[in-house]
Amino acid sequence: MTVVFDRTYEFVPPHRGSLWPFFTQKLRLVDLYLRRKEGVVSWECRGLEHLKESLDRGDGILLAPNHCRYADPLVLGWPARLLKANVFAMASWHLFNQGKFDGFAIQKMGGFSINREGVDRQALDTAMTILATAERPLILFPEGTTNRSNDVLKPLLDGVSFIARSAARRRKKQSNGKVVIHPVGIKYLCTDDICPWAQERLLALEKGFGWQAPPDFSILQRTRRLVKGAFALREVQYLGEPGVGTLNQRRDALIASILQRIENRLGLVSGQETTRERVRAIRAEIASQFFREDVDEALKIHFRQDVVAVDMVQEIISYPDSYLDADQVTDTRIVETIQRIEESILGKADCGVTLRAVIQIGEPITVPAEKAPRADVDPLMFQLKTQLEEMLENLASEARPFSDCC
Repeated sequence: MTVVFDRTYEFVPPHRGSLWPFFTQKLRLVDLYLRRKEGVVSWECRGLEHLKESLDRGDGILLAPNHCRYADPLVLGWPARLLKANVFAMASWHLFNQGKFDGFAIQKMGGFSINREGVDRQALDTAMTILATAERPLILFPEGTTNRSNDVLKPLLDGVSFIARSAARRRKKQSNGKVVIHPVGIKYLCTDDICPWAQERLLALEKGFGWQAPPDFSILQRTRRLVKGAFALREVQYLGEPGVGTLNQRRDALIASILQRIENRLGLVSGQETTRERVRAIRAEIASQFFREDVDEALKIHFRQDVVAVDMVQEIISYPDSYLDADQVTDTRIVETIQRIEESILGKADCGVTLRAVIQIGEPITVPAEKAPRADVDPLMFQLKTQLEEMLENLASEARPFSDCC
């Protein structure tokens, strides 16, 4: 959930000291956490020389990675370790509210908050200042939120261009230096045969659905069946019964019903906005209304339920249509899909499958100091999107094709 209801938003600034990052790296705490909590047991960094050259020049550096797992921010600690360079990172405010230790650790490692449900001028100014002064590299995930589809890039947020271009203008005035964006492709590869893990997790999910595993069904067939079953549960939950038509038609009908119902209750009028834009507008409106004095407990319950519903909508639209097609499926896609279902149904994914992280750092994109042109496509974002997609396509080819021999 990206909206925090326990208290009103308060900006969390980054910790600028180097002692905490030093000891965290020295004691390999990142490695320990990723191994135990995310199953990431090894890593490889490629293209490190591109980032080193930018650091040596003293550029303001924005690292723009794809975002497919919760492990991504910590994984970027490895290239930072190799280059002996601390980093800052913009993180959604809800991450600072998942426990005192988590909030403390994120801040001490250079994280600072962003309120995604409104215009957070402090966060934006902090990001621009970091880039304009070249204080440290700044990690900013251009997709905004995570999704468990490692091979597919979600639409990028325009805010990345705004931050980068504004910082470039400041830096040009202050020192005549430049700001660069380094696209970063992160790919997780399975280190071992996934079949024992997949069999175990599928069996647990099937039991939760009250199903028996057909003896002649393969892992791929069982995974596809669970995807359909999990979606049908959502239809019953929000529509009262399973829909009719193709899966895509049913998905669109479910999304339309949920968003229209919530928008009507909030008094929002949708026009030609995309689904993601409508979801953001709903979140922002709920966040603005929740703490009003005239809001009673019954309405607050509705607000909480609505946020859960739009989060589910965002999850649905993030899932690629052909991800499990027989000619494209890989072991990593099977793992991602099973973990996605577990997260959706159980609230937590099993991370017992071991992974190797590959971090590919791309060549720098120089950020122009001029404002983005008034056009449908920002050239800066188009260049970033193109490089990230090329990286992910190449990295995806390193995953093992999945065969139903197990």
